[in-house]
Amino acid sequence: MRTPAALTPGAFAQWRARRSLASRVTLLTTIAVGLAVAFVAVGAFWTVRMQMTSTLDESLLDRAQKAARFPALSQITSDYELPSWALGAADVRIIYIWSDRRARTFDTGPLLSLGAPEVAVANGESPHSIRTISAGSINYRVATVPTTDGQALVLAQSLGSQERVLARLGAVMLVFGLAGVIAAGMAGWGVARNGLRPVRKLTTAVEEIARTEELNPLPVEGDDEIARLAGAFNQMLTSLDASRSRQRQLVADAGHELRTPLTSLRTNLDLLSQVDAAQNGTDRGAGLSDTARTELLADVRAQIEELTTLIGDLVELARDEPMTHVVETTDLSEVVDRAVIRVRRRAPGITFDVATEPWWVLGEPTALERAITNLLDNAAKWSPPEGRVTVRLAAGEVVVDDEGPGIAAEDLPHVFERFYRSEESRAMPGSGLGLAIVHQVAGRHAGTVTADTSPYGGARLTLRLPGTPEHPAEHAGGPARGQAPESTTGSTTGATTPNPDRVAR
Repeated sequence: MRTPAALTPGAFAQWRARRSLASRVTLLTTIAVGLAVAFVAVGAFWTVRMQMTSTLDESLLDRAQKAARFPALSQITSDYELPSWALGAADVRIIYIWSDRRARTFDTGPLLSLGAPEVAVANGESPHSIRTISAGSINYRVATVPTTDGQALVLAQSLGSQERVLARLGAVMLVFGLAGVIAAGMAGWGVARNGLRPVRKLTTAVEEIARTEELNPLPVEGDDEIARLAGAFNQMLTSLDASRSRQRQLVADAGHELRTPLTSLRTNLDLLSQVDAAQNGTDRGAGLSDTARTELLADVRAQIEELTTLIGDLVELARDEPMTHVVETTDLSEVVDRAVIRVRRRAPGITFDVATEPWWVLGEPTALERAITNLLDNAAKWSPPEGRVTVRLAAGEVVVDDEGPGIAAEDLPHVFERFYRSEESRAMPGSGLGLAIVHQVAGRHAGTVTADTSPYGGARLTLRLPGTPEHPAEHAGGPARGQAPESTTGSTTGATTPNPDRVAR
């Protein structure tokens, strides 16, 4: 026989997962109230039952002890064989028991099976006994007290009336308990529906945003958990809108910047194609001279290099994720030296005055070198012919000074923005991404970069990175691995320095 799908554990788990939050709250409320009502009802029932039993025991013992003080009762029942009702005790049965287990009574009714507790009272071994004995379908509460030597008086009272009272009490508690559980379920459903109304409104608003992609802030009402949730959603929407705006701006700026080198490259290639077609045709005088062709090819090559650099910068800026590449402890002074060597090859007429001190940074060496290279490229680009670029590294600060025209005051807040180019720089090569990359690398390494006016008359760019002057793996006082024993200052234009590794030549 196939088990119904609704009864299988998997189907039950799916059914439970599909339940709404309101139904879950209602169910939990009903279960909680039901358990509370059940515990209260059971506790009240047993309390009443114990209290009634205790009251009955005290009454039976008191009546038995008073009756045992009158020996005439024993004589009357023995001589005249009178039942208990004839003596005014219609609610109890009177029995005498002796130590040899003989019992005497003239009451009609089921036979009570008296035993060891009653015999122990008759023998004087126990002052009294009280217990419940079942005789047929009737339960009796039996109290036994001693009378004379070897004899005890037994009073037995039926528990029928007490059991009927307890049965009615249990029925009343059951009815009122079920009514309370039902009322609690209805109240829980109402509270859940009303309490979750703000959640439903918030859900509707979020679904509307997901459908229309309009990142409008959600209304925030009150100061409770729902309001905090709406505020968190608004913060997320603000971040998402800012990210979308940055993405759109990046695409627009990239398209604008890519259009210029592509147009120039296409124009030069079209010109070369026309010249080649003319040379292969009948018009031999339409060709370019060797000098013009060389200049045109050089221009094409420069445009390709500029396009390659721009694409690389775009890829670098498009990565907003934290450092996931090779992260290691790096001597920043060595990174500066390598960057100076690279830039010196591209700017042979510029003098680089370099002085560095050891500074160990936990980060990505490739990204750090690219950032410092961009700083040096910027300084070299703005320096006059045969100018000097001063580079200093001390206490985690890389300071690059040039002798160019400097940065205008209105341009200082924008120099690290993507694709930002001042009026003076629009006629110069570059895409406006170099300093933006420096700013991004500094942020990824918990550092900062600032722009200011140099005392040499040009611009001063300062990159600050957290680190330590000693290698973490070395003991204090000893030279770190891979660092020079002392810093030096020198020039890249033929100056003699005591430590050539610290100066790019």
